Amino acid sequence: QVQVVESGGGLVQAGGSLRLSCAASGSIFSIASMGWYRQAPGNQRELVAVIGGTGETTYADSVKGRFAISRDNAKATLWLQMNSLKPEDTGVYYCNARAAGDNMRYRDYWGQGTQVTVSS
Repeated sequence: QVQVVESGGGLVQAGGSLRLSCAASGSIFSIASMGWYRQAPGNQRELVAVIGGTGETTYADSVKGRFAISRDNAKATLWLQMNSLKPEDTGVYYCNARAAGDNMRYRDYWGQGTQVTVSS
């Protein structure tokens, strides 16, 4: 079983910064990719940024140049540095790990989410 836990959300004024953290733990055989998704009230969950095992990254157009995703493979830890935050960045941010556990089959694991609120 793989567990994913996020931390670091909060309330910040527009233009400010926040850093989210995520740690995967448990019986992990391998992690292929890790990423951040967010969901605003009334909206579907959307991709924010994802990073592969060799460091390749993908960002949503809305966050390019403002957010930076990074990962420590050895510690199964993920971060999201969010700068120049806008009110439209408000939402619940979820960490995702595409990982294989003891059965060596890859599947998506999700954290409980952390709230990010950006005031105008």
